[in-house]
Amino acid sequence: MIFGRSERGKPPVEPVTLKILVAGGFGVGKTTLVGAVSEIRPLRTEELLTEAGRPFDDLRGVERKHTTTVAMDFGRITLREDLVLYLFGTPGQQRFWFMWDELTEGALGAVVLADTRRLEDCFAAVDYFERRSIPFVVGVNCFEGAARYPAEDVRQALDLDPGVPLTLCDARDRESVKETLVEVVQHAMAYGADRRQSVTT
Repeated sequence: MIFGRSERGKPPVEPVTLKILVAGGFGVGKTTLVGAVSEIRPLRTEELLTEAGRPFDDLRGVERKHTTTVAMDFGRITLREDLVLYLFGTPGQQRFWFMWDELTEGALGAVVLADTRRLEDCFAAVDYFERRSIPFVVGVNCFEGAARYPAEDVRQALDLDPGVPLTLCDARDRESVKETLVEVVQHAMAYGADRRQSVTT
C-alpha cells in the first residue's frame, strides 16, 4: 500500500489511486507518454517488429519504429499527496485488442492519443470507449513535422460528441502529459457525477 508524505505531527495521507488507460493506434506515442510522466521506471512489454508482422503492421508515417507493445505499458504518477494515477498503455495493433477488456477493468477513464497523419487509427479506440461508456479525452500528439490543425477540425474529423474533451499535447513532455491526465481525471469525475444524477432523477 502506498502512503503519501506527511507533515511533521500529522498522520500520513493514504492517497486515492486511480487507473487511467492510454490508448490509440499503432505508433501513436502511448509508450512514450507513459515513460515521459512515470515517476517509477515504467514496465514495458515491447518486442522487435518482425517480418512475420509486416503484413499486419501499417508503418506509414512511423517508418522508423522498430518495436511494438504486445501486452501493456505500466507507469505511476503522483498528481497530489492524496492522488496517485496508475497508467496502463494498451497495445495498438488489432491482433492484440483481446487485451483491452482485461486492461479496462476498474479504469476511471482513458486518454486516446491521436496522430493527425494517421487519424483513422484512433477510430477504434474512440468507438471502444464510447460503446462501453468509459469517459475519455482525445489527446492530439503533436509530432515534429506533422501538420497542425485547429482542434475543432480534428473534433469534426473524429465525429466526437460535444462533451468529449480534445487537447493538444506532446507525449514526450512531462508537463504536457500531466495536463492531459488532469483533464482526464476532471472529465471522468464530472462524467460520473452526471450519470449518478441521471439515475437519481
